Amino acid sequence: MTGNLFIVSAPSGAGKTSLVRALLATDPCVQLSISFTTRAPRPGETEGRDYNFISKELFEAMQARGEFLESAHVHGNYYGTSRKWIEDARLEGRDILLEIDWQGALQVRRLVAGTVGIFILPPSIDALRARLKGRGQDSIEVIERRVAAAREEMSHVGEFDYVIINDHMEEAEQDLVSIVRAERLKFGRQMERHRELIQPLI
Repeated sequence: MTGNLFIVSAPSGAGKTSLVRALLATDPCVQLSISFTTRAPRPGETEGRDYNFISKELFEAMQARGEFLESAHVHGNYYGTSRKWIEDARLEGRDILLEIDWQGALQVRRLVAGTVGIFILPPSIDALRARLKGRGQDSIEVIERRVAAAREEMSHVGEFDYVIINDHMEEAEQDLVSIVRAERLKFGRQMERHRELIQPLI
């Protein structure tokens, strides 16, 4: 049975990373895809856990060979998702989650039928701005640039199957887990898993 492919996208500050971590801790049957990137590791990041860190030359060679399911050039660095790893993991029956932006989501959904898109929204622009300020990492100018970028990203929300408004973290976590479980319970999926039970009934 082929595993599901989930995409979770969100603007910066919407709480996507925290929600994804909560899902992975709750549901061991979901595995996060680890992207390749040409950027240097940040403090605390580990090779193979956070990213696969590679040179620009190797990335471009892999890209030329068609090894990426999706790729993007962001702030001077390249990011990409391994096509073969995704295909192999799904053939083993594992559900895979991609944490990528709307552009990557569009690329993947064009290539992989049945991909489930999930978009995380903040409860309001003001709440998003407050969360970004609360991090204490950026100047007001940088925060306003991030808010402007977030508005652009959020304009693509209609391209996704599910929308979670992250107003209360625990409720949003439950919503994300519920989506994953509901997708597994669709008739086609259950027929694959329990054919001997269901086939005689229809």
